[in-house]
Amino acid sequence: MESINVRLQSLGLFVLLIQSQCLSSAATPKPNFVLIMVDDLGIGDVGCYGNDTIRTPNIDRLALDGVKLTHHIAAAPLCTPSRTAFMTGRYALRSGLGSTGRVQVILFLGGSGGLPPNETTFARLLQKQGYTTGIVGKWHLGVNCNSRHDHCHHPNNHGFDYFYGLPFTNFNDCKPGEGKDVLADLQVALWHLSMVVGLGFLTLVLVRFTGLLEVGVKLLITLAALCLLGFMVWYVPLGLLRTWNCIIMRNHQVVEQPMNLDTLNQRLMTEAEQFVERNQNRPFLLFLSLAHVHTPLFTSRDFSGMSKHGLYGDNVEEVDWMIGRMVKTIESRNLSEKTLMYFTSDHGGHIEDSDTRGQKGGWNGVYRGGKAMGGWEGGIRVPGIFRWIGRLPSGRVVEEPTSLMDLYPTLVKLAGGELPQDRVLDGHDLMPLLEGKTERSEHEFMFHYCGVYLNAVRWHPPDSNSVFKVHFFTPNFFPPGAIGCYHTKVCMCHGEFVTQHDPPLMFDLTRDPSESAPLTGKTEPRYAEVLQRVQEAVEIHHQTLSPVESQLSWSNVLWKPWLQPCCGTFPFCSCSEDNSTSIHTT
Repeated sequence: MESINVRLQSLGLFVLLIQSQCLSSAATPKPNFVLIMVDDLGIGDVGCYGNDTIRTPNIDRLALDGVKLTHHIAAAPLCTPSRTAFMTGRYALRSGLGSTGRVQVILFLGGSGGLPPNETTFARLLQKQGYTTGIVGKWHLGVNCNSRHDHCHHPNNHGFDYFYGLPFTNFNDCKPGEGKDVLADLQVALWHLSMVVGLGFLTLVLVRFTGLLEVGVKLLITLAALCLLGFMVWYVPLGLLRTWNCIIMRNHQVVEQPMNLDTLNQRLMTEAEQFVERNQNRPFLLFLSLAHVHTPLFTSRDFSGMSKHGLYGDNVEEVDWMIGRMVKTIESRNLSEKTLMYFTSDHGGHIEDSDTRGQKGGWNGVYRGGKAMGGWEGGIRVPGIFRWIGRLPSGRVVEEPTSLMDLYPTLVKLAGGELPQDRVLDGHDLMPLLEGKTERSEHEFMFHYCGVYLNAVRWHPPDSNSVFKVHFFTPNFFPPGAIGCYHTKVCMCHGEFVTQHDPPLMFDLTRDPSESAPLTGKTEPRYAEVLQRVQEAVEIHHQTLSPVESQLSWSNVLWKPWLQPCCGTFPFCSCSEDNSTSIHTT
């Protein structure tokens, strides 16, 4: 009898333990996540990072309510590779999205390159933990592989239950009269060539029918074929880029082609708010990926001419309003204590983008360089703000090196998931830093890539507050004395476009954040040690890399008509979204 009582007591204790764990789990529900990423925003454009002329009160409030990171780093200085690293927690070249030459981002929606299906995004892991996941806004990581309907690179195939927005990005070609972005020099050259051949053909036709010269029919047919070929190559797809690239999709359906920029921001915010409304009673992840402030700049009527910095300032202040609207959406539903909000940019501001009206890109504060400059700090130092009322301390500032790739393990662990064990991850859980449980970043080394080329390495010695950065090569600015690559509009990473440094350039970012005074053996006692430790770290890092297919090869990037997303009957793609009949299912 005594043994039976002991067993019953043990069973009772076991039941009580299970009940207490269930109650504990119920008392601490999974947090929601709202991730907000601006496109091409310079860190110097934001008030809480030092700007005192562009008004960003809502972003500044996020920082006051939460934690501000001052040494937050993008894994790449351009959209496609940076967003790849953000989504996967891995350097972009591990996914084949580092470039070897001129093409550094996805150029055509009708190309076959993109985020490989075997990559595991944080959204996919959160789905496994019961989250409803959505992305509203920009994707720019590909759509199809082999057919118009396989959607192998599409957000729905990478862990997002719901997608509304731009599967591509907002290029100049998307705004009539703004100019060209995609292979602009090639577009001009092909147009001139087709014009020359066309004029030659018309001249020979005229000569033949006036009897001035004998011109063979075969020659005329050949020239006519060349004219047609030139027209097809120039005008399709390059002449129809606004139709092919500048579209809006809802999940797999194209709902607007080409997209209307005048109403885009309002629609993105409405979609984001509706996603929160639909999912407020269950754990959700929303990635609000804004089209602003990538050029071409476009501004809603209420913000036009309102800033002190022209159209670009108007764009930034509209972004701030959108952030405030998103915060209000969370607060009005009493979700602030259940929701981790995050604000950042995918990389630095575009300093070369200007015209007769002045600068159209962003400002990167004290940091040298900008967008497309893989090593210089201005291309990769970005805002990083976390807000979680009741969980994160308000007004905390973290100056330790952190990365956009850190979001991956942070979100997965907070959601109760497990990180993949079959691949190398380059990010680290940020919560100990954010909560103040540790003062030291887990990033002793960071590797900075320009395409597939290792551009620079950052070392934060365990026994020092210094952060050293070693540059193996730097971009060649043009014209001489400029601070950017104004001849190519974005800096390149290879060949004659860069200068190799032997020995490498070295800076201490703690003392010299502008990277203006290279260190030498005479000015830095640890100079030789830094070079040695960095070289050792590079060798170890290289051992973690495996060969993968390049998603940015010409064969993967160039337009393929059978892959082109289209509403209507291809090639007559055209539709305008009817918001009154929109159907949302997730």
